[in-house]
Amino acid sequence: MSHELSPAAPEKAKSFKKAIKDILIYSKPYYPAIGVAIAASVVGVIARLVGPNKLADITNEITAGFAGEINLHKITRIGIFLMVLYCVAAFVSFVSGVIMTRVTQKLNLRMRADITAKINRMPVGYFHKTSTGDTLSRVTNDVDLIGQTLQQSISMLISSFTLFMGCLVMMFYTDWRLALTAVLTSLVGFAIMALIMGRTQKLFTARQKWLGELNGHVEEIYTGQEVVKLYNAQAKEKREFDRLNAHMYEVNWKSQFLSGLMFPLMGFMGNLGYVAVCVVGAALTIKGYISFGVIVAFMVYIRLFTTPLSQFAQAGSSLQSMAAAAERVFEFLRAPEMADESAKPASLLASGVRGDVKFRHVHFGYDPDKIIINDFNEHVLPGQKVAIVGPTGAGKTTLVNLLMRFYELNGGEILIDDVPTSQMRREEVHSLFGMVLQDTWLFEGTVRENLTYGCPERTDEEIMLACRAAGIWHLVETLPQGLDTVLDSKTQISAGQKQLLTIARTMIENAPMLILDEATSSVDTRTEVAIQKAMDTLSEGRTSFVIAHRLSTICNADKILVMKNGDIIESGTHEELLAAGGFYAELYNSQFDSAA
Repeated sequence: MSHELSPAAPEKAKSFKKAIKDILIYSKPYYPAIGVAIAASVVGVIARLVGPNKLADITNEITAGFAGEINLHKITRIGIFLMVLYCVAAFVSFVSGVIMTRVTQKLNLRMRADITAKINRMPVGYFHKTSTGDTLSRVTNDVDLIGQTLQQSISMLISSFTLFMGCLVMMFYTDWRLALTAVLTSLVGFAIMALIMGRTQKLFTARQKWLGELNGHVEEIYTGQEVVKLYNAQAKEKREFDRLNAHMYEVNWKSQFLSGLMFPLMGFMGNLGYVAVCVVGAALTIKGYISFGVIVAFMVYIRLFTTPLSQFAQAGSSLQSMAAAAERVFEFLRAPEMADESAKPASLLASGVRGDVKFRHVHFGYDPDKIIINDFNEHVLPGQKVAIVGPTGAGKTTLVNLLMRFYELNGGEILIDDVPTSQMRREEVHSLFGMVLQDTWLFEGTVRENLTYGCPERTDEEIMLACRAAGIWHLVETLPQGLDTVLDSKTQISAGQKQLLTIARTMIENAPMLILDEATSSVDTRTEVAIQKAMDTLSEGRTSFVIAHRLSTICNADKILVMKNGDIIESGTHEELLAAGGFYAELYNSQFDSAA
């Protein structure tokens, strides 16, 4: 990002200031436009401040007319001046509103773009620890709240402050005694507002936190609705939702109640100011110290003076809510990300990929204090089909994640054609592998768009050949619009068919090496045989890594690595490992014993 955020401060007392500072830093490119909007607001405020004095002049002329002839010409001239003045004030307020709307929408656009770019730079481990719903809440709810508050509050704060200070100057210029009366009655309002704002900040922060957790829970339950119903867990999930919803309700009503108190309180203080000015003004008028027009002017000034107090209260509540949202957004933007690799060469394997893979003394742990892969060493020759087997938690998928550079090693190195993957760009490493995962992923789009994801230049003939090899072309032909059929919630295709589509997508990608993470787990036995034949054809001449739980699917592998507790405990072909009668033979025989 081109901007810099303020250093992270763990102290809760500083969170509001830090969040506001981050917003100010982030908004720096828009300072000129914001300055114009502020200037327009100030012009409008000045126009409003001039009005009461002119109204006082009209009042004095009318009062003087009771004793003689009214000067209609002067009153008309002042009236026209006031009309022009208020038209100017309305116009500049309109201009200020338009500018701030454009600025805040551009800021929202940029913030969402930065968050999306940040997501692409975040390590995979972050998303394993954070719910999708919480991240979505930051991109949508929190960013929208920041934009709305900036649009509504910045101009309001500036114009309110200008109006407040201008009223002070004009009131003391008009009559210092009535000015002191108005100020003293308003000090009580400031004290109450400060107490309420100190209490509501914690509640607004908690509200955004619980909103993120509630969104995360809803997203999780929605995507896992079949599992919830399968285990009859609706009551359990409803209780969890009710718990989160209750927390949300608790902090929401308290924050809204306390912030809502400020408006009637400020209204009360404004009315109190009216009474005080009227009483003191009447006494001064009787004694001849001021004219009746001064009281009329002060009646308007009191309204102008107390209006900023109410606006300060409103803006204060909005800023507190915005600060809570900004804290979550900038916490995400400030989160550790993958190292920048723009200085690395675009490709270290431009001459072609042979597929020679070496693991040298690889050490890794998701927690640096808890290593789960210890001193892993292996050499995979070009074109070999390597199967990785072992019990759950042995480190099979972790090994593939390291090969793809989804995580960085704690020690050792992985080399492809004698080039360490740490010296390659991640994009280059990813482009070397076609990958089929156990969990299928298809997005809402046409069949063609899903199959050619990442390589849109593929022809329909290439798509057809890959689909036939994967045994899915018959399904494509039966769809209403064939390759142009949109895959969405209304399209009825099974989990196995989705898996076949992802396998076809991998075939279309035609990457130099393959990774198959239990790729046939969602298909029936007959389809599995067809897929195995297609995969055997696809993997010819390619280095392939196959994670398998059903050992019958990897009998033809050139090498089988048997993992347990992060270490390779056996290595060899299917026949060699069975003959050795070790852990692999025990796993293999147990599967057939269970089947029998």
